[in-house]
Amino acid sequence: MTEASIDSDMEIGVALALGAVALVGTVLMFGYPSQIGRAWGFAAAFVFALCSVAAVQLFD
Repeated sequence: MTEASIDSDMEIGVALALGAVALVGTVLMFGYPSQIGRAWGFAAAFVFALCSVAAVQLFD
């Protein structure tokens, strides 16, 4: 009996999806008119970029 493994591209897909959300956070950070909105944009960009890197490491 042989064991077969299926390579999955889930790490790439999850990383790209989280990276896209991080880009939205970056746009909010630069485009929001109030300081609190910019802070939330920075927080979203930072958290989702961190999750994107963690997803690549997790699914590797």
